[in-house]
Amino acid sequence: MKIIEIKGNSPLPGPPANGFYSLPSRVPQSDNLSMPAEWEEHDACWMVWPCSKECFGSAFDDAKVTYTKVAEAISQSEKVYMLVNRDQWEEAGHYCGHSVTLIDARSCDSWARDSGPTFVRDRDGMIAGIDWVFTGWGHYPIADVSDENMAMDILSYLKMRRYAAPIILEGGSFHVDGEGSLITTEQCLLDQKRNAGMTKKDFEQYFDAYLGIKKVIWLSNGLDGDLTTGHVDILANFARPGTILLHQCTDPNDPNYDITQDAEERLRNTVDAQGRHLEIIHLPQPQARYHDGERLDLSYINFYMANGAIIMSSFGDEADQKAYAIMRSVYPQRRIIQIPSMPIFMGGGGIHCITQQQPKGFAFAPF
Repeated sequence: MKIIEIKGNSPLPGPPANGFYSLPSRVPQSDNLSMPAEWEEHDACWMVWPCSKECFGSAFDDAKVTYTKVAEAISQSEKVYMLVNRDQWEEAGHYCGHSVTLIDARSCDSWARDSGPTFVRDRDGMIAGIDWVFTGWGHYPIADVSDENMAMDILSYLKMRRYAAPIILEGGSFHVDGEGSLITTEQCLLDQKRNAGMTKKDFEQYFDAYLGIKKVIWLSNGLDGDLTTGHVDILANFARPGTILLHQCTDPNDPNYDITQDAEERLRNTVDAQGRHLEIIHLPQPQARYHDGERLDLSYINFYMANGAIIMSSFGDEADQKAYAIMRSVYPQRRIIQIPSMPIFMGGGGIHCITQQQPKGFAFAPF
């Protein structure tokens, strides 16, 4: 068992005072790397054991059970690495058993999608990782720098090349199709608490340089109640090239109605990087639920695509069965595993938010 050592306690980087960012001289595109789609084969999945009672509140213990069920389901088809604080080592081992590989590391929150690395790959199957700046979603300052260091530490563990990106970005704020297209929201990326002064054109330049993106599809807002202020992975994602899964709200009195109608209009009036008009498949919205007076952003869109399987949420809602049936029709060759996920959403996210796929390939040596 290798122990990841935290590298330091330097202050978190933030946007420059003048709002201007410049590209480093060496970026993934310099080495012909781009981000593969999530449906491509994985070597592993990365997760972080629930460690913040403040985040999950009364659902803290239930969240541990749900994380375990997600990890166990994924481990049926790919390796799962779980980062665990030392004082929780025995607890995590008790819950996870032998199906998950525990890694000793420090963290203060448990959202691997956002604080872990984004992996990129070249045509020869060589893999590297992007380390975005992580500052706690711009609105929830992290307690220390351990989560900002997480991507660096994972890549160190893998002995894998690291590209340090100078912008604040979370993995849940974008989806790619592996063929040059990316979807995101204006609400999240143009948030002045993240990258003050940056424009759409600036982001498009970075997405090209770091992810190999030739077409960015900009949606407006994320769902009502989303604590990340607009992550797209709760609203829409690519099901396959040319096809989008979209959260559907049918109640005109629900704030999500206008949000999802606007998203659909934008998607119908654009093409992807390959010039294709997009097919849209709707997933129903479950009944609105609240926790401590705040709406939960419940959505079936926020799922993990494991090798040969889809790990998706259920909520004890009448829409659960319909969402399951739709996913079976979209992915007839994959097992659909539905896991009760309310405790994760009570912490502010879903199954996609707590996972990060590592594509199949060979580690590019560090610089």
